[in-house]
Amino acid sequence: VAFIGAGGKTALMVTLAYELAEAGWRVLATTTVGLDAHQLEVMPIALPVDAGRAAISEALTRTGFVFLHDGIARGRVRAVQPRAFRQLLDEVDSDVLLVEADVSDGKSVKAPKPGEPLIPLDTTLVVPVASMAALGQSLDAQHVYNVEAIIERYGFAEGTRIKAAWLAQILRDETLGLRGVPPGVRVTPFLNQTPMRGYGRGRARVVAKLALKSPRLRSVVIGSVRGAQPVCEVQRPVGAVVLAAGLSTRMGQSKMLLPWSDGRTIIEHIIDQLVKARVDHITVVTGYQAKEIKALLKPLEIDVIYNKNYRTGEMLSSIKLGISELPAHMAAAMIVMGNQPRIQPKVIYQVMTAYAENDCDLVVPSYQMQRGYPILLGRRHWGELLSLPSDGSLAQVMNTHNERIFYVNADNDSVLRDVDTPQDYREERWRAGL
Repeated sequence: VAFIGAGGKTALMVTLAYELAEAGWRVLATTTVGLDAHQLEVMPIALPVDAGRAAISEALTRTGFVFLHDGIARGRVRAVQPRAFRQLLDEVDSDVLLVEADVSDGKSVKAPKPGEPLIPLDTTLVVPVASMAALGQSLDAQHVYNVEAIIERYGFAEGTRIKAAWLAQILRDETLGLRGVPPGVRVTPFLNQTPMRGYGRGRARVVAKLALKSPRLRSVVIGSVRGAQPVCEVQRPVGAVVLAAGLSTRMGQSKMLLPWSDGRTIIEHIIDQLVKARVDHITVVTGYQAKEIKALLKPLEIDVIYNKNYRTGEMLSSIKLGISELPAHMAAAMIVMGNQPRIQPKVIYQVMTAYAENDCDLVVPSYQMQRGYPILLGRRHWGELLSLPSDGSLAQVMNTHNERIFYVNADNDSVLRDVDTPQDYREERWRAGL
């Protein structure tokens, strides 16, 4: 695991090392760029990399966490050469190797200089670190490491206050935050010094969402290493699958194309609610009147796919198709009914927040103890869903893992109600005040 960037790399590495050791892992840590010698005071034990297999193994058994270096001179801990790592991993019975692989001179955010970072080739996870304390600071050399590279790249004015969108751009930029990251390596940034609540927490979510527009990022961790709760939440990309393929038999015309509000149809209104809730990706599955729906949604620049089995297949066929067409980096699918026009951005946001803040991969809104929609389904459950027979249902997966479901309590029945008949349509418009 390699830590790069700025704003708390060493503290994050050490905190993670102690937590893993406490959980029973055998943790080695080191650096490819050197450290100030006083930072060794926070390590339980530090040994030279050539101390020998037996000595390192014994220290791991005794403390669970050992820091390795290549000597100490003039107040600096010398870096271990990356080529030594493969042999080290082969010879020493450790579970993980944590590596500080970048320099930042104590700044909150950075752009790499030539030759930076120094990430070992065998790395499987890279953690770019940035501090939320950077927001509002001046874009200058006092606060930003190698600020010239950022100014040259984006044309930002020197001395301007750093914005959330800028921090996200730097994190996801292949020439800045992702520079030197080997292809195929998992990348999970950490936003450090995030306030536990309030406006600052919200801004961290914005940074995370914007950074996740890069498919190279699988997740963004939000937290504060030195806080009471080092990790507040883990933002991961969520793709909405909007089910709009039904025959609308009981309605007598396409439900999705019925007018709703502000000159928009039901399907346009639902997409707008998803956009307002900052869903990362939207895929609409069509069937009946597919051409009309696709033409209507074309200006919105979302994915619209056609379910050729819409006449004979159950709802499950559309769910399967939608999930299979989501981008590969989506961590979860949100199943959205295309005939549920009173869906609220607040509820969508609450479902995604529950997914981010809790160790759960099935999230369901409920009202008065009844399950509703939209339902969030983590990727680990997709294979099970895709293997269901044609007459199966999403409810089978939910019931199988009932103990894993995290329920979000909605404050109204909009999560339960949909539009199937002309009477439903009239009632829902009345309930919406239309």
